[in-house]
Amino acid sequence: MEFNYKKELTKIPHKPGVYQYFDKDDTLIYVGKAKNLRNRVGSYFVNENQLNSKTRVLVRKINRIAFTIVDTEIDAWLLENNLIKKHQPRYNVMLKDDKTYPWIVIKNEPFPRIFWTRKYIKDGSRYYGPYASVGMMHIILDMIRELFPLRTCNLSLTQENIAKGKFKVCLEYQLGNCLGPCEGYQSEENYDQNLSDIKDILNGKIAVVTNRLKDQMNAAVQQMDFEGAHKFKVKLDKLSNYQSKSTVVSSSITNVDVFSIASEDNYAFVNFLKVVNGVVIQTQTVELKKRLDETNEELLAIAIPQLRSRFRSHSREIIVPFELDIEGNEDIKFLVPKLGDKKKLLELSQKNVAYFKKERLLQYEKLNPEVKVERILKQMQKDLRLPQLPRHIECFDNSNIQGNYPVSAIVVFKDAKPSKKDYRHFNVKTVEGPNDFATMEEAVFRRYRRLLDEDQSLPQLVIIDGGKGQLGAALKSLKLLGIEKQMTVIGIAKRLEELYYPGDQYPMYLDKKSETLKIIQHLRDEAHRFGITFHRNQRSRKTFVSELDNIPGIGKVTVEKLLKTFKSVKKTREASDEELMKVLNLKQLKALKSYFGEKTDESKTKNLD
Repeated sequence: MEFNYKKELTKIPHKPGVYQYFDKDDTLIYVGKAKNLRNRVGSYFVNENQLNSKTRVLVRKINRIAFTIVDTEIDAWLLENNLIKKHQPRYNVMLKDDKTYPWIVIKNEPFPRIFWTRKYIKDGSRYYGPYASVGMMHIILDMIRELFPLRTCNLSLTQENIAKGKFKVCLEYQLGNCLGPCEGYQSEENYDQNLSDIKDILNGKIAVVTNRLKDQMNAAVQQMDFEGAHKFKVKLDKLSNYQSKSTVVSSSITNVDVFSIASEDNYAFVNFLKVVNGVVIQTQTVELKKRLDETNEELLAIAIPQLRSRFRSHSREIIVPFELDIEGNEDIKFLVPKLGDKKKLLELSQKNVAYFKKERLLQYEKLNPEVKVERILKQMQKDLRLPQLPRHIECFDNSNIQGNYPVSAIVVFKDAKPSKKDYRHFNVKTVEGPNDFATMEEAVFRRYRRLLDEDQSLPQLVIIDGGKGQLGAALKSLKLLGIEKQMTVIGIAKRLEELYYPGDQYPMYLDKKSETLKIIQHLRDEAHRFGITFHRNQRSRKTFVSELDNIPGIGKVTVEKLLKTFKSVKKTREASDEELMKVLNLKQLKALKSYFGEKTDESKTKNLD
């Protein structure tokens, strides 16, 4: 099948991540990173004529595109390097080894030193990183040294050596950069307290640093030291863009497999991350078709051995999102992480499987729109606690201006889509003055009395645009008709989009991004639009008629003709004598002109007469 890049681009998100190109033999030929995956991948095809010859050859060989989304550009950069080293794609320039990346190390020794290094040595020391930017790493180190006085010498500060007085304080002590543990001026307990704070900062808990910098910046401003304040501002900006721990490279993790799952009614999707020596070297998402309504636990238990076999993984630790009841090899440990780097890896896997599921379901829904309708209706039924699918929904809205020309409108949705042929509007007959509750009561009563009289089906869901008052008025009419238990009625208030149910003291709030709320908002907005349009037409018509009714010699029939021809008083007044004579006779024309204080064109009207 011929590769269709336009179709493939629609599946790729506007998020940071890594993309992989495969040829017709499904061999990985190129790995790249991107701040915006869709834009970057699209640039290869849209601007193909501007590419160099080697890149054009690469583009012609692409037969499949895979991608992995990550949290940040730094993660994308590191994951790209991992995949290139593992698979060595033909068209990639080999990147430098992980061991040449800079790390921050807290040395395993008395009064530990903190410094940066490119050598990772397993001697019990704590390593943080690696850092994609050397400049960013130095900013963190500088912050730490400004906040916490630390020793920088390589002396062996054992308690025995300190007690013997082998060392003397140096210039760093005189400058205030060190508190002199070498001569016993600083206790090991106090030093360790500082280390605890530093570890929190390196683990991403940098609020203490930012707060300190803000205080220093504000103090510099008050002292009119704007140059110093600017330096603190620069450091704050850089620190805000910093990510102290990468989720795709971690020195604290050795070899693990990570699995996560997302499922729908008939399908399930499983994501697999293979981590070797602390780096992600393989990502894959597969689709499973349910046969017997299997649970997520059962499906994941089936997928794990298959994926591990396919990718020849022998890791003894497997990270999963929930407990699994799997018997077998006791050497394998299943872990459900609660925090830390392993939790971040699980979240990365879950993010990828969620996106894959979303895109795949969108493809299915495009091929079969009924699938989408059923999914949305089932979600609405669940979110709104409905006894049946809301295939038929109606929404009421009132419109008036200071109590004048009150009208009500009803819009109808069937299978989550507008059914405009079923829209209706009502001129309020029994209500005088601005009484929104009574107007709603009349509209609901008239609507459902007619449906009952004509033996038409009732909706499963009725939405009232308003709060408890409007909802209570609607229920009053439904009770008079004896049908209040045959449908679900809810009110939606405009201010916070809260939903009111009959008898519930407190409103219900839906997720602002939920499809259920979007459908309800669409209904409410459509009812408002339809009602306002009808209200304006009625107001314009009544204003027109009442104005022209005051003209002596022009009756109601003639006014209706003018209304039908010119639509408004302004257009009637601006019409030429010739145009008016198509509706009026000469006597009526003179009366109209006299009313508006204008003179007729005697020569033209004589000819028209």
